[in-house]
Amino acid sequence: MIFKVLYQELAKEVPVRERTQALYVEADTERQVRKKLASKNINIEYIQVLDEDHLAYEKQSEDFSLENV
Repeated sequence: MIFKVLYQELAKEVPVRERTQALYVEADTERQVRKKLASKNINIEYIQVLDEDHLAYEKQSEDFSLENV
């Protein structure tokens, strides 16, 4: 499955919508996503499973790249 992770780069900073970034991670569960990203020291706001239609939409974006963690 592909997960979309919304996050802030600075883990100790209060989340600000304008600074929210997204990355895409392939994993079997949300727990695996969190484990893979634990070393990055980021503030994870939300993790969303992408279904086929949503994934197809996200792939149209220039910013789409699957993260190898």
